[in-house]
Amino acid sequence: MKKLSLLCIAITLFISCTEESVSKKSFNTDEMMVRIAEIEVDSLYLEEYMSILKEEAKASVAIEPGVISIFPMFEKDTPTKIKILEIYADKKAYELHLETPHFKHYKTSTLKMVKNLKLIEMSSMDFETMPMIFNKMN
Repeated sequence: MKKLSLLCIAITLFISCTEESVSKKSFNTDEMMVRIAEIEVDSLYLEEYMSILKEEAKASVAIEPGVISIFPMFEKDTPTKIKILEIYADKKAYELHLETPHFKHYKTSTLKMVKNLKLIEMSSMDFETMPMIFNKMN
């Protein structure tokens, strides 16, 4: 628990010290970065991987203003096949995300668990509907 508290403090300091923070209201849909990550995990590590991924996704969305979505899913019939919907305010938000302690922890902790990783850059067909989708969750 003490480690987690220290990690949260470090993450908060990191985010507050970045030069350009992203305002929640300043999203420019023309600059948004959308991708789907396809990951195949070694079945021996599946439970541990999912735990680390859920922790990283939660911290990213909660703490990083430029991370709109890190939404992990797995295939029902093949739980070792993970998909993550990633949405960032812009490329800078993505680059800041890569430097956070929680992302670095995720990346280094799961490296041996991942059998295959494919990052697919996407283009949205309807950014205008996005706020309605996320607001429905409230």
